[in-house]
Amino acid sequence: MAVFDEYLIHDEDIVYELEVSKKPADVRPWLRYVQFKQERPIVEKAFVLERACNILPRSYKLWKMYLDLRTDNLRSVDPRERPEEFIRVNELFEKALILLNKMPRIWIDYLGHLLRQMNVTNIRRTFDRALQALPTTQHGLIWPLYAEFANTANPMTCACVWERYVQFDGSQIENYVEVLTREKFYQRAAEQLIKLINDPNFESVNAKGEFQLWEDLIDILVHHSKEISSIDVDKTIRSGIARFSDQKGRLYVNLATYWISLGEYERARDVFEEGVTSSMTIRDFTQVFDSYAEFEEMLIARMMEDSSLKDGTNTQVDRRMEAFEQLMDRRPFVVNDVLLKQDQNNVVEWEKRAVLWGNDKQQVVNTYNKAIGIINPKRTNGKLSQLWVNFAKFYENGDDLGTARTIFDKATKVPFKSVEELADVWIEWAEMELRHENFDRAIKVMANATIGPKKSRVNYFDETKSPQERLHKSIKLWLFYVDLVESVGELDEVRPLYDRIFELKIGTPLTVLNYANLLEENRYFEESFKVYERGIELFPFPTAFELWNVYLNKALKRKLGLERLRDLFEQALEHCPAEMSKPFFLLYGRLEEDRGLIRNAVKIYDRATKTVADKDKLEMYRFYISRVAEHFGLPATRPIFQNSIDSLDDSSANIICQEFIAVEEKLGEIDRARSLFGFASQFNNPRILGEFWTKWETFEKEYGTQETYKEMLRIKRSVLAQFNTDVQYIGSQAEELKNKLRQGQDIDMDQGSERETAMSMLEKQANAPLGFVVSTEPTQKDQNPLPEESNPDQIDIDIDNM
Repeated sequence: MAVFDEYLIHDEDIVYELEVSKKPADVRPWLRYVQFKQERPIVEKAFVLERACNILPRSYKLWKMYLDLRTDNLRSVDPRERPEEFIRVNELFEKALILLNKMPRIWIDYLGHLLRQMNVTNIRRTFDRALQALPTTQHGLIWPLYAEFANTANPMTCACVWERYVQFDGSQIENYVEVLTREKFYQRAAEQLIKLINDPNFESVNAKGEFQLWEDLIDILVHHSKEISSIDVDKTIRSGIARFSDQKGRLYVNLATYWISLGEYERARDVFEEGVTSSMTIRDFTQVFDSYAEFEEMLIARMMEDSSLKDGTNTQVDRRMEAFEQLMDRRPFVVNDVLLKQDQNNVVEWEKRAVLWGNDKQQVVNTYNKAIGIINPKRTNGKLSQLWVNFAKFYENGDDLGTARTIFDKATKVPFKSVEELADVWIEWAEMELRHENFDRAIKVMANATIGPKKSRVNYFDETKSPQERLHKSIKLWLFYVDLVESVGELDEVRPLYDRIFELKIGTPLTVLNYANLLEENRYFEESFKVYERGIELFPFPTAFELWNVYLNKALKRKLGLERLRDLFEQALEHCPAEMSKPFFLLYGRLEEDRGLIRNAVKIYDRATKTVADKDKLEMYRFYISRVAEHFGLPATRPIFQNSIDSLDDSSANIICQEFIAVEEKLGEIDRARSLFGFASQFNNPRILGEFWTKWETFEKEYGTQETYKEMLRIKRSVLAQFNTDVQYIGSQAEELKNKLRQGQDIDMDQGSERETAMSMLEKQANAPLGFVVSTEPTQKDQNPLPEESNPDQIDIDIDNM
C-alpha cells in the first residue's frame, strides 16, 4: 500500500481527524469521515479507507467500501496496460481475506477481479481456496462462477471443474454431459448418459424425456464410435430397441450406421435385414428400408468410382446391383408382412399378397392356404367370403373346376361373421356353374343352399345361431335362386320358390310385385291377384300402400265385377292412414264414374273430404266441387262450398271462400257474393293480404253502389282495427306471414277460433241492417269503445292512402 502524504489532510478534515483519533476502534467516525469525502478525489477517499481498514481489519463494511472503490477505479483499465495496479488490488483482497475469509461477497468480488486478468492457474487456485474457506452451504454462490470460468479454460481443466461441480450439484449433470461432448470427451459423456438412463429417479431439469436422453447417447455412440472403447454399443442400442418399441425403426438405422462407421458393412447389412423383417409399423419399416436402400446405393457408387479395385470389379458391381434389385423387389412383400403382423385377420392384405405373386401359381396357392389357416372367421377385417371366392376363381381360371368346387364346398362350412357372406359364397358358386353353362349344377347348388326346416322358426338376426342355420332365410339367396330358375327354368319350377319365400315370411314388397308380374305375364291373372293379397297380409301400412296401389290399378284394368272392386277399395280404406287415403278415394270415385254411377261417386268424394288428412282436404274439396259442377252444374256446388268452409282451417277456408265468391259472381248472385266478401274479410288482414280487398273494391265498383262501397271501406277499417289490437303481436305475426308467403306456404290466421257455420253467417248478413257486419270475434267497439265519427265523409278516403 502506498504511503500518503499529509497534504491529503485539509483544514476542513481536522474535525473528522480529531474524531477518529479519539475513537480509532469505532467504525462510525470512520464511516462519517468517508461519507464526507464522497465528493473528493479518489486518492483522498482511498487515504481514509486504507487507514480505517488498517486500524479495523475485521470490518467487512470498511473493506467492502475500500475494495469496491479500488476495483471500480480499474473497471475501464486494460490489465495488460497497467498490470501493477491490478496486482496492488489483488494484494488488498488477499489482505482483506486474512480475517474475512468467511465472507462470500469478498471472494466473489475478488474472483471477478481475477477473471479480468486471465491468469488461469491463479484463478483456479483462488476458486479452490474460496471453496475451502467457505462453508458448504455457501458453495452455491461460487460454483456457477467457477463453471463459467471453466468453460473458457482448456478442455482438461474444464472437465475436471465440471466433474467436481456435479458432485456438489447433481442437477447439473446434463450440462456436464454437454460440456464433455463439446470438449470431445465422448467416452465420459456416454458413461454419464448411461448412468442417467439407468437411474429410475432421475428427473431432467431441461425437460428431456427418456428417449431424448437415449437419442443423445446414441448420437455419441454412433457418430464418435472410434472414440468409444469400454461400452458395448451393439448391446446398448439393442437394449434401447427392446425398451422403445415405437422407435424401433430409428434405432435400427442408428445401429446399422454405427457398424457402417466402423467399416463393418456385412454386419450393417444384417442389422438392416433384421430391422426390415421385424418392423411392426409402416413408419418403422420405411425408415429402415429407405436407409437400407441408400446404404446399398452408396456402396455401389463407391465400388464403381473406386479405381483402385483389382480385377473382377465389374463382377462385384453386378453382384451388388443384382442384390439391390432383389431388395427393391422385396419391398411390397415386406410391407405386406408388416401390415399382416399388425392384423393377421386383414383379408384385404392377404388378397394383396396373393396378387403380388403374379404368375407364381404355387406361391399363390400357398398364400391362400396360409390365409385360410390363420384367419379367424369371427374377427376378420374385410369379407372372408371374398377370399374363398377368389381362391376358387384362381382354379376356375386354370380350368380346374373340380378343385374350385371343392374349395366352394369347404367355404360353405366356414362359420362366417354374417349370413350375407355365406350367401355370397353359394351365389358365387352358382355363378361359376352358369359361366360354364352347367345350368343344372347351378340350380342344384342353389337348391342345396336353400334347404331348411319345413316350418322354420329360426330368426334370421339371431346371432347365437351359426350362419349355416340361418342361411335358408336369406332373401338375397332366394332372390338369386328365383332369378336363376326364371332364366333357365319353367314357370312351374319358379312358383314353388316364391311360395316358399312367402312361407318363410322373408319376402319384400318387391318380391310380391315380381311374383305377381310373372304370373300376369303368363296370363295367370287371378293367381297374380292372390299374390297381391298374400303380400298385403304380410305388410301393414305404410308398406302396403304401394301394393294396394298397384293391385287396385291392375284390378281396374282387368275390369273385374263392380261389387268385387268395391270390396277391394273398402278393404284398402279400412286400415289405410288418413294421410295415404286420398289416391284410393280418387280411384274409387273414378270407378263409380266410369260405371256411370255418378251419385255413388259423389258420396265417395264427400266421404273422402271427411276422411283424408287435413293437409289434403282443400284439394279434395276442390276436386269434389269440380266433379259435381261437371255433372250437376255450378248451383249444385253451393252446399259443398258451405261444408268446406265449415270444416277447413282458416287459411284453407279463406281460399275456398274466394273461389265460392267467383262461382256466385259467375252465376250472377251479386248479393250472395257480397255477403261472402263480408264473411271472408275476417281472414284477410288489409296490411298483409291486400289482394283480397282489391278484388272486393273492383267488385263494388262494377256491381255495387256508393253505399255498398262505403260499407266495404267501413268493414276494411273495422278488420284492420281488429288485427291491430296488439301491436307487438301483430308485428311479429306480419313478419311470419310474409316469410310464409315468400315460401309459398299456407297462411293460418286466428286458427282454432270458433265461428258460426257459413250458411248461418250468410243468413244473418242478409237480414242485418245496412252497415252492420256479423262477426264471431268481439269487435274493437266491444273491447274498447271507439270515438264517434266526427265527419261521415271520412269513409270516402281509402285506408291504404291514410
